[in-house]
Amino acid sequence: QVYLVESGGGSVQIGGSLRLSCVYSGDTDSVYSMAWFRQNTGKEREGVASIEEERHTTYSDSMKGRVTISQDNAKNTLYLQMDSLEPEDTAMYYCAAGPDPRIWAGIDARDFTYWGQGTQVTVSS
Repeated sequence: QVYLVESGGGSVQIGGSLRLSCVYSGDTDSVYSMAWFRQNTGKEREGVASIEEERHTTYSDSMKGRVTISQDNAKNTLYLQMDSLEPEDTAMYYCAAGPDPRIWAGIDARDFTYWGQGTQVTVSS
């Protein structure tokens, strides 16, 4: 079992930045890949960025160039640096972890077993 706790969300103005953190605990040696997803009310959960073996990164087209995913295993923490935020980025952001290499195209929720409770990001003018 792997436990994930997100933090760092909040309210920010258009063009602002936020850094999300996700502390993971439990059977952390079993984690192979990690990712950030987001979801707005009434919409499907969308993959934002993923990282495998602490270095191989993938980004969604919607946020590519504006986000950076990183992982610090010494601190058991996953990060998502978000810049140039837009109102469309308003959502609940979730951290996810999986024990195996990803097999689905893109950043797909089916590749991930463990999920955090989420942290809310709100972007306004």
